[in-house]
Amino acid sequence: MIRKYLLSFFALIGVGLGVLAAVRSAQSLIPTPMVSNAPTPPYQTFVAGAGLVEANTENISIGTHIAGIVSQIYVEIGSHVKRGAPLFSIDDRATQATLASLQAAVKVAESQLAQAQYESRIGETLAQKHVISAEDASLRQYVADTAAAQRALIQAQARASAIDAERLIVRAPVDGEILQLKIHLGEFAQTGVVSPPLLLMGNLDPLHIRVDVDENEAWRVFTGASAVGYLRGNADISMPLNFVRFEPYVIPKVSLTGASKERVDTRVMQIIYSFSRGSSPVKPGQQMDVYINAQPQTPVPKIPNPSPS
Repeated sequence: MIRKYLLSFFALIGVGLGVLAAVRSAQSLIPTPMVSNAPTPPYQTFVAGAGLVEANTENISIGTHIAGIVSQIYVEIGSHVKRGAPLFSIDDRATQATLASLQAAVKVAESQLAQAQYESRIGETLAQKHVISAEDASLRQYVADTAAAQRALIQAQARASAIDAERLIVRAPVDGEILQLKIHLGEFAQTGVVSPPLLLMGNLDPLHIRVDVDENEAWRVFTGASAVGYLRGNADISMPLNFVRFEPYVIPKVSLTGASKERVDTRVMQIIYSFSRGSSPVKPGQQMDVYINAQPQTPVPKIPNPSPS
């Protein structure tokens, strides 16, 4: 008897929950207001493109010449560095030990060379006085030449070891700012192409923006064409752009949204513009909507076919 009432009770609860869910789903949803209106093109005739902000040196992925354990890091994210400034270093204890051994070997070789040269000079004097034979004097000179060659070899090895020790300190190739830092003390730093890079840097004054223009409209953009960029998501943040150059090689479009419906067969011409960083909130890696002053799409006159003679 109790089980029958319990089943009826749970059935009523289920019906009530279903009705409540149906009522809630039928309620009209209030649309979320737009954060910013869409940008308004500033030109009567224009070409629009998506731009990606980057350093004016392009974003430089820093690697290491020699793989090893990271022993020192001299910078942090946002640090401003000059060309040649140390960024990080690899453990150099083994290299320094080899260098010290070779430097000691250079001193020994120099001592042996000095002794061999002294005996060679004495031998030359004794040969002139016919105390020893000319062959003995030549042998002493040969020993001195061999000692000189041995010293030169060890000196070269010591210089190579010193260069290896210097290469263990990774330095900034240009003046710039540290954008990413993906290494930590004690980690193993690999050589070659590493993703993500060990360290990313570039010069941000001024910033560059790489604009993708569809190849079908690329012919409308002329050298020196003015442009205006609007920050993606906030059309109130805009700035005039200065033409820098064309990237002459047309490339496949790089998908920036990751949407599955992106056209993978689109090819684009890239145009580089610049703008002063100043107090602008724009950061490297952000996208911008760019409008470029362009030639109108006038029909191209057809060339008449030559009449048959």
